[in-house]
Amino acid sequence: MKKVLVIGSTGLVGNELIQLLLADGDYAVTALVRKPMPITHNQLMQVVFDFEKPDKSVVFADEIYCCLGTTINIAGSKPAFYKVDFEYVLSIAEIAHANGATKFALVSSMGAKEDSTVFYNKTKGAIEAAVTRVGYKTLFILRPSILLGDRKEFRLGEKIGKVLMSAVSFALPKKYRPIEARQVAKVMIACMRSDKSGVHILESDAIADL
Repeated sequence: MKKVLVIGSTGLVGNELIQLLLADGDYAVTALVRKPMPITHNQLMQVVFDFEKPDKSVVFADEIYCCLGTTINIAGSKPAFYKVDFEYVLSIAEIAHANGATKFALVSSMGAKEDSTVFYNKTKGAIEAAVTRVGYKTLFILRPSILLGDRKEFRLGEKIGKVLMSAVSFALPKKYRPIEARQVAKVMIACMRSDKSGVHILESDAIADL
């Protein structure tokens, strides 16, 4: 049974990912959580994890699925957002790689660009570049557009974006159309099951087509 580690399991993509991995039956799943999720399964181990003082011994798996992310509004400030979306992600990537993980899948964002003038996009581009430098044998970076699904936390900007983009999605290039979180999770698993090596970046239209 393949050992996988999931961070960001309570988010939109992460929740779908956990469900799919457990339904598959071929995975022993460890989820690093800030507080336990209301789910029990004989193939799921939840580990309450302090990202400020990481227990390196539990960051251990064959494959790492990273769906961790927040917004500036929810985090409260740009530095707080950066800590979650950059520092926490990079910390897990480095620890897991040092512990023997060979594959890493990262949910980033459409528009991620290290030299962007938009702080959100700049941070996403920076973490993509940083994780690339860690040295994983296989790295998949997914850049979905606005995500569709039932998110537990309310994000006003995303809610407005969903309404507006859904209304005009027929006229938008496929890359910019909203995409179901479950589709992103399915593609993450499919990518990790492949025998590909190296760095692979999937834009939202490619994710939708797989």
